[in-house]
Amino acid sequence: LVVSQKLPIFSISGEPYNQLLARIAMQAEVDVIILGGMGLKYDDYLYFKNTLENGGALSRTVMFIHTAADPTVECQKIPDLSLAVAEQFALQGKDVLVLLTDMTNFADSMKEIAITQEQVPSNRGYPGDLYSQLASRYEKAVDFDNAGSVTVLAVTTMPGDDVTHPVPDNTGYITEGQYYLKGGRIEPFGSLSRLKQNVNNSTRDDHRALMDGMIRLYANYKDTLEKKSMGFNMSAWDEKLLAFGKEFEDEMMDLSKNIPLEDALDLGWKILADCFEPSETGIKSALVEKYWPKKN
Repeated sequence: LVVSQKLPIFSISGEPYNQLLARIAMQAEVDVIILGGMGLKYDDYLYFKNTLENGGALSRTVMFIHTAADPTVECQKIPDLSLAVAEQFALQGKDVLVLLTDMTNFADSMKEIAITQEQVPSNRGYPGDLYSQLASRYEKAVDFDNAGSVTVLAVTTMPGDDVTHPVPDNTGYITEGQYYLKGGRIEPFGSLSRLKQNVNNSTRDDHRALMDGMIRLYANYKDTLEKKSMGFNMSAWDEKLLAFGKEFEDEMMDLSKNIPLEDALDLGWKILADCFEPSETGIKSALVEKYWPKKN
């Protein structure tokens, strides 16, 4: 995450997106965490509360929770309350992370009230100002000069896994990329983030090259999986890709992993060294010489 970023997590129902938000809250280097829950099941609220409490982050957390049993109209206030408080903390010089889940529930509450008020419906019954309503919340992400910042991370569930649904479709035009959560993992293909442009400004010099190199090899692994499923013979290179893909998924992509950035970069080099020769990675030789794990 980059300070002042506004980023959605696109997901289908049933994916562990609330667990992912809780994990991010625990790992983020921020002064204040603000959780805005819309249409949450009570179990999810307790999960957030227990996770933050056990991780020692509850003392710097503010929660605004609307459960599925609460009146629909109250759901509409959650993002505004969360972002107003975040702005006040940011003006006091604090870095604030705002977690919103789930913005589709927020849009559905607007839709329900608009229908009750007999407003003229737009696409799929949503109000015609859906885009501006979403944008007015996401655009609260800010990095103040001589003060703090507000970073917004919001879950948007896609009914029927349909990215053309009005809520994710409008969201994509507002935010700086998106993450797709599929099969319990962040899907690297299609997930876009301003992080790619900022990644080497304040992190280690190998971050960009290692990230690009591992994703390129992971794409090759996906192609190899397809070849294997079609009954093609596996070459020695294919076998290396298969070993790499499995280790990469298990050690780095699994959402249960809780690894600081520097350790994750070191782990990335270790996974490459377990599966490939340095010349096979496509990473610049200067970085390989500096970071390739030395064998005992």
